[in-house]
Amino acid sequence: MSTASTPPDTIVLIHGFWVTPRSWEHWITHYESKGYRVLAPAYPGFEVEVEALNADPTPIENLTVPAIIASLEKLIDGLDAQPIIMGHSAGGVFTQILLDHGYGAAGVAINSAPTEGVQIIPLSQIKATFPVLKNPANRHKAVGFTFEQWQYAFTNTFSEDQSRALYERYHIPASGNVFWGSALANIHPGKDDTYVDYHNDDRAPLLFVAGENDHLMPPKIQRSNAKHYTSDTVTEVKEYAGRSHLLPAQEGWEEIADYALDWALRHAR
Repeated sequence: MSTASTPPDTIVLIHGFWVTPRSWEHWITHYESKGYRVLAPAYPGFEVEVEALNADPTPIENLTVPAIIASLEKLIDGLDAQPIIMGHSAGGVFTQILLDHGYGAAGVAINSAPTEGVQIIPLSQIKATFPVLKNPANRHKAVGFTFEQWQYAFTNTFSEDQSRALYERYHIPASGNVFWGSALANIHPGKDDTYVDYHNDDRAPLLFVAGENDHLMPPKIQRSNAKHYTSDTVTEVKEYAGRSHLLPAQEGWEEIADYALDWALRHAR
């Protein structure tokens, strides 16, 4: 049962790496058709089309997590009430950080990257992220995927034609700086950019959604991330069979979108 006096009427969708808000295009239309206000903000500097970022990746090279969080908090501060926050991949991390900072009526992290302290590193994730982590010099670059690398990391359960079409429509390079910083978060002491307080009882309820066949962020990462939370606030994991990383664009995405929204409404604070 919802703990909110008035159900949230706004949904904020946060994209992940290697894509832009365009990757939420189906969910935006779906939720708007249900009467919700839907916001899908771009990272700072990403407010241009996919084609422009591929032509000039400078905004990607200059990206930082604090800048992303600050822009998202500014957006939510401008709303009349707390929204439902949903994030995919790296957007799942940013969703968790926002909830820890007191934002959101409820949160949904879809195929989420791990927050600080989650040390599970599956072999498939090593292979999927190798194009970025294979060379320390990539920390100062924007690093893209070849089509084959995209297919392994994002669309391994899609047909080749579907995978290629989505690669051409969605793919951009990712920030080596942010990715390397996240990868090293468990090595050195202190609070990193992806830190959250796992004991925060004031955090809004959080649902992890995991795709069974996700190579980039496998379900064991979602389960481990969820288990780190020891607060009294609701934290649950829902796994979907046969799904890969690009779950918001995979056939049958409507079922997941509806479940995520229903869960968030039922648990909204």
